[in-house]
Amino acid sequence: MHGWLLSGQLWQPLQTALAPRWRLWSPDLPGFGGSPRPRGLAPTLASYARWLAEQVREQAAGRPVVLMGHSLGGSVALHAAPLLGEQLLGVVQLAAGGGVYQPRPFALIRRGGALVLRWRPTWLTALPGTAALHSPLIADLRAARGLLACSTNRGAVHQLPLLTSRLTVPSLWITGSRDGVMAPLYGRHLAGYSRLHRFELLEGGGHLALWQMADRLAPLIDSWLQEDVQRSPERRSGGGSPAAAHSMASPFSCKSANCA
Repeated sequence: MHGWLLSGQLWQPLQTALAPRWRLWSPDLPGFGGSPRPRGLAPTLASYARWLAEQVREQAAGRPVVLMGHSLGGSVALHAAPLLGEQLLGVVQLAAGGGVYQPRPFALIRRGGALVLRWRPTWLTALPGTAALHSPLIADLRAARGLLACSTNRGAVHQLPLLTSRLTVPSLWITGSRDGVMAPLYGRHLAGYSRLHRFELLEGGGHLALWQMADRLAPLIDSWLQEDVQRSPERRSGGGSPAAAHSMASPFSCKSANCA
């Protein structure tokens, strides 16, 4: 799952690097990229998590899956994880983290995001050679504004450690050392709530390392999938409690997101 204002195309370099051993499905979240947002889909993490779980079950057709999320997509993945039950084998978080609410920085993020959405030059989509810029320019306004507000309010931020602590599968957390959006210490902090976690610091990587450094990310993910997921003691012995059958988030828990 891609991050805010981005699209599934962001995963193409990593998809190529992981093939043919692993199949990577990277959809556009509704309202982003080329995917419209259904009228009944509220722009909240809980609603998007339910949409994701349904799509994963349809795409995987009963096969085991690993959820992988970048930035905001990592939060969607954490909310969707308990909905997949025993079908879920692991979770990968790229440039994701948090769990510590800071009123002023988050207020600045919301304010900056609102300005980006208000003043984005949508006319650029008509120019040739600007395909790489299209996703931020054409993102559905309500989806973008709602998800940003929902994911940065106090309740949502404080919920991340709880969701992480209830993971019953291995998790891999990768953060770039030069990530100016999600500092490594926040990724390491949230990863610590997961009992079966591995944290990797990608030296020199920024917030979009999955696009810029796919050749370095792929070996990390591949080795984790083989060593921690396929050989997980809990999976081999049948131990570990099944995940809860519902999201820990209420679809109406983000009042500041104007989700009505």
